[in-house]
Amino acid sequence: MDQKERLDFLVEQFKKDSVQYQNLEVKDDYAEKRMVLRSLMNIRMPRAMDEETQRIQDEFLEEEAKEKGIVTLAEIPAVKEQYGSNQRFADKLSVWQGDITRLSVDAIVNAANSQMLGCFIPCHRCIDNPPLV
Repeated sequence: MDQKERLDFLVEQFKKDSVQYQNLEVKDDYAEKRMVLRSLMNIRMPRAMDEETQRIQDEFLEEEAKEKGIVTLAEIPAVKEQYGSNQRFADKLSVWQGDITRLSVDAIVNAANSQMLGCFIPCHRCIDNPPLV
């Protein structure tokens, strides 16, 4: 299955999963379908999903991450090096400003809302929901 086929599958699965958007008509345009998928993912409440959909979603997102380029911690300078800080642990902390889905690291500290669930407003330009690149 290629990326287009994965995207088509995922859009249909997320539409079926949504009571409100089951009959949503989507143009046969990759960018529009990707935006629809993103929106359906954002409004979906946390609950179990079937294994096939999870597997294909993982494959789809992993391929997107590869296409964007993976960044390792070794490629991000420590605060001491980047900003000249002499604060305690400045040689052990790094600051990344960008797409966190590109990072191959052990931990990420990211802003969140009070429910710790992120934003449910499709395509909202907030810290929990950055624009697609």
